[in-house]
Amino acid sequence: MKPESIKALTFDVFGTVVDWRSSIAREGEAFGRARGLTVDWVRFAEAWRGLYQPAMDEVRSGRRPWTKLDDLHRESLVTLLAEFKITGLKESEIDDLNRAWHRLDPWPDAVPGLVRLKSRYILATLSNGNVALMVNMAKRAGLPWDTILGAEVAGAYKPQPKAYLRSAELLGLQLSECLMVAAHPNDLKAAAGCGLRTAYVPRPLEHGPGKAAASAPAKGDFDVVARDFVDLADQLGS
Repeated sequence: MKPESIKALTFDVFGTVVDWRSSIAREGEAFGRARGLTVDWVRFAEAWRGLYQPAMDEVRSGRRPWTKLDDLHRESLVTLLAEFKITGLKESEIDDLNRAWHRLDPWPDAVPGLVRLKSRYILATLSNGNVALMVNMAKRAGLPWDTILGAEVAGAYKPQPKAYLRSAELLGLQLSECLMVAAHPNDLKAAAGCGLRTAYVPRPLEHGPGKAAASAPAKGDFDVVARDFVDLADQLGS
């Protein structure tokens, strides 16, 4: 792949750009401390993320109509509050805790790398996060997106092809002019199946120390493999 053939970079966000696990645990600790709650917030964060794919599968399958991720997250949160025996919260408090997903911290290399990449390429989210979530996260974390695309805009959750195809269409680009950047091979393989180019940026700490993927991708699985976003900028000439 020649860098000059690429016009836009589209990004998975949760896990690839931002550290959801540590951020949700941090938010939970602050929330619990203010209310005298004793909770293993790291386990809570992992359990919340564990309900992410099953919730979206209900929409992907057609068993329920389109529902944005904020609403799916809140439904999962209510389930977890019961599981962790957290009671007595006001609806406004549950809403505030749910918005923890709007306040995720970027990986240390994310903003410096994105700023460099933005000098040469269009940068767009291609996330399952809804627009308000992505905008609020970007504003807080300084993520320099040119536009917010992905699930809510397309009306489809990745890895459904419509999420990838609609994003390229809205950018007015050929699929081969878009480079999908993600830390998750399945996301990249789905994008490649639609005709996008792919860049794999592993995040070995996404699920915590010692929980990284067991094996690296085979040579040729993806168009680019980079250590982090700064290395990606180096490889793409930004």
